[in-house]
Amino acid sequence: MSTVYQNPSIQQVFPLRWWALIVLSLAQFLVVLDASIVNIALPSLGTDLQMNTNMLSWVITAYVLPFGGLLLLGGRLADRYGHRRLFIIGVAGFSLASGVAGLAQSGTWLLAARALQGASAALLAPAALALVAKLFMDPRDRAKALGIWGAVAGIGSAAGVLLGGVLTSSFGWPAVFYVNVPIGLLVIAAIPFLVSKDIARERTSLDMPGAITVTAGIVTLVAALSQIEQGGWTSPVTLGLAGLSLVSLNAFIIIEKRVSHPLLPLAIFDNRFVLGGNLAMLLIGGATTGLFFALSVYMQQVLHYDAMKAGLTQLPLAGALVIIAGAIPAVVARMGMRNTLVISLLLLAGGLVWLAQTPSNATFAVHLLAPTLMIGIGLGGAFVVGTELAVHGVSDNEAGLASGLVNTSQQIGGAVGLAVLTTLSFIRTTDLLGGGALQAEALTGGYSWVFLGAAALSVIGAILVILIVRNHTNGEVID
Repeated sequence: MSTVYQNPSIQQVFPLRWWALIVLSLAQFLVVLDASIVNIALPSLGTDLQMNTNMLSWVITAYVLPFGGLLLLGGRLADRYGHRRLFIIGVAGFSLASGVAGLAQSGTWLLAARALQGASAALLAPAALALVAKLFMDPRDRAKALGIWGAVAGIGSAAGVLLGGVLTSSFGWPAVFYVNVPIGLLVIAAIPFLVSKDIARERTSLDMPGAITVTAGIVTLVAALSQIEQGGWTSPVTLGLAGLSLVSLNAFIIIEKRVSHPLLPLAIFDNRFVLGGNLAMLLIGGATTGLFFALSVYMQQVLHYDAMKAGLTQLPLAGALVIIAGAIPAVVARMGMRNTLVISLLLLAGGLVWLAQTPSNATFAVHLLAPTLMIGIGLGGAFVVGTELAVHGVSDNEAGLASGLVNTSQQIGGAVGLAVLTTLSFIRTTDLLGGGALQAEALTGGYSWVFLGAAALSVIGAILVILIVRNHTNGEVID
């Protein structure tokens, strides 16, 4: 099934399409924001709900994991039942889960609400991006719209730390969840006036075995990586979960090759833009999730910034990201998507390596300002071009699939990246403490490994884009 827009105003009247983009982008902003906004709130949240450091990392993972694991299914459901319909259902579920999270009285309660948030986001995110792709059919308009969309994703990641600090300091940690509710209600009220109703086409069977196996594979993979911190690389639990993940993901691939209507038609990866864009977003997701988690905790645990100050220090990064994201479409027109993405990833990596040199007694102006500005520049380009690349050349009847796939790549990258990088941080911190280092120095050393690991992911992403993607600019492919 594919959403069909019969109202000519949606396709022909310029202002209405752009108003629709604003509303859809607002919903996407909430989805990305919620992966990072809780970072600043973690210390106070952990104190109130009696959650240790390991459980605090699961406040992030409990959201990212169902989000990434269910996105492919969400994209297919949107293609089958209607993009607008699934978008509204997703926003409603997300708003409800946010209110429940703000009311949490225990760690278990909060983690359950976060999981519901992630599952709802898996419905709304691919439906929203598919709506954007169908609202903007002209290549130049679509490039501008997807540029704005990618910029919103990047801004959401950066702004989460800023808004989390302001809200936590002013109103307490529940406010980082409550803020989603009125915005979600506004989106639900506005979208019926901007996007016409879905018209169903022939419905195909849903690939539930594929949905079950890919979700199980992703969940057990992240659980195995998270277990390393407690049991080590060779513990029975770690190895058992890793083995179960491998079996589940192999089963998923076998199923997708055999079913008549697969959840993920593997032929979509014949499109080298889609393949390269998704690999880039996978690694960008891992790098940025680890970055914002480690940076926010480092500022509060090591530098002893309060929530407000830690949040405000992200203003330069967010500002640089916004400015660069606005300029990226013009850069792509001149340099091409591949070259722009590669340069952006290398700038991101350079800023992360620079940030890894920050000492335990750092000051913001001397040690943090310049590398975070460089990171913002790199992120602005990477988010915009990575998203545009991942949906380039996709047919209308696979818009939901491609949209779900790029979001899946980013969220799986975030979940796996956070698990790996926080494990490396724990190992490094433990080694330094065992060697007699002071706690502040040991924590700083651990977080520096997170930044270096995130930089390595960015460099790998740049290399893969160079190897896979041909350059593309103004409708031409440049070999």
